[in-house]
Amino acid sequence: MSLNFKNFIKQVGQRNPNEPEFLQAVTEVVEDLIPYIIENRQDFIDLKILERMVEPERVVSFRVAWLDDKNQIQVNRGYRVQMNSAIGPYKGGLRFAPDVNLSILKFLAFEQVFKNSLTGLPIGGGKGGSDFDPKGKSDNEIMRFCQSFMTELQRHIGSETDVPAGDIGVGTREVGYLFGQYKRLQNNFSGVLTGKGTQWGGSYIRPEATGYGLLYFVQCVLDYNNENIEGKVISISGAGNVAYYAAEKGIQLGAKVITLSNSQGTIYDKDGFTLEKLAYIATLGRDIAKFAKKYPSASYHAKENPWQFKCDIALPCATQNEINESDAKKLVKNGCKIVAEGANMPSTAEAIRVYHQAKIHFGPGKAANAGGVAVSGLEMSQNAIGQQWSPEKVDHRLKLIMENIHKTCVRFGKEPTGYINYLRGANIGGFIKVAEAMKAQGVV
Repeated sequence: MSLNFKNFIKQVGQRNPNEPEFLQAVTEVVEDLIPYIIENRQDFIDLKILERMVEPERVVSFRVAWLDDKNQIQVNRGYRVQMNSAIGPYKGGLRFAPDVNLSILKFLAFEQVFKNSLTGLPIGGGKGGSDFDPKGKSDNEIMRFCQSFMTELQRHIGSETDVPAGDIGVGTREVGYLFGQYKRLQNNFSGVLTGKGTQWGGSYIRPEATGYGLLYFVQCVLDYNNENIEGKVISISGAGNVAYYAAEKGIQLGAKVITLSNSQGTIYDKDGFTLEKLAYIATLGRDIAKFAKKYPSASYHAKENPWQFKCDIALPCATQNEINESDAKKLVKNGCKIVAEGANMPSTAEAIRVYHQAKIHFGPGKAANAGGVAVSGLEMSQNAIGQQWSPEKVDHRLKLIMENIHKTCVRFGKEPTGYINYLRGANIGGFIKVAEAMKAQGVV
């Protein structure tokens, strides 16, 4: 049997029509994997490991009917994509946002397989969510939606089967409502969800984990190149949990963070944010323009992204495909040396080519933002043994996991010139563990 990149992508496109995000994610991965497999692993070709890996083990789609505060019936669509369970139960977040569709969830689930493998923890890959928009909804409306959503989802998950977590639109509040309904229906208090409150089975450092882990990964990149993060200028997109805690950790480590953003615009502070300024931003909700009115060193740029400003390190922490080729060229021109993804697939394929051509150190999301799922995996471990570890212990474990992910990327991504292709390293390093498990478990 043979394996050909163009034919493979063509077949995936034909089997998954009108799913551009999923096809983009698959293309990005197999571009690196196919040459590696052809050169090193004929057994993976014969067993059609890649063909099986791009096909979800199970996709569940269901109706979510609920009553709003006016006693009107609303109808949304719910999903769970159970992508791969070769190394452990499915693990991945639930996303509640109006643009959620099957293509986005399949791309996220596919990425999650590699990300979870890189953590070294025994967790497979999955993703789910709904086109429900929590914005503008009351707490009671969100509770009723979550209860209806979980009434169906509970049939398909379990602490040894599939363990969802939060994602965009799903924070501790939503996880609480989902967990409460699961417990009511199953009469079972188990670690079926992560991202729980620390008073009822959650792990310390979970809200901070993705942002903190992102900075730990950046630290590893700098250490590898005999540089220090202190004094480095960081530009961040997003204003949610990941962006906030990435900024917080960056400031704590001595970097100068100059931007945060949302879909309405960007805050730029030439003097850099402080922890006090960050705390004020957290009170503003979506109206981040108010920040510039309070701090004269800051300016607000409506409908603009952060990539126009000079920086040493860029951390896209908002959403998929937020950095295009033009943005990437601006970053290169302005002297950026590191791009590390806090969001999932925020750089287009064209942007990634610009990074590599300019020899920018590019940390893809499956490696750089794996801190969130890493601590979710640690939460599962704590639930399984009935313990709650201290914040210091969890943070220490998180650092070790991010350091090991960096080592894996270096091992499989180092080019003859010495340049580290972190994307290739993450793709190959994440793939091998899953592929070996699939081989060992037979044709299933």
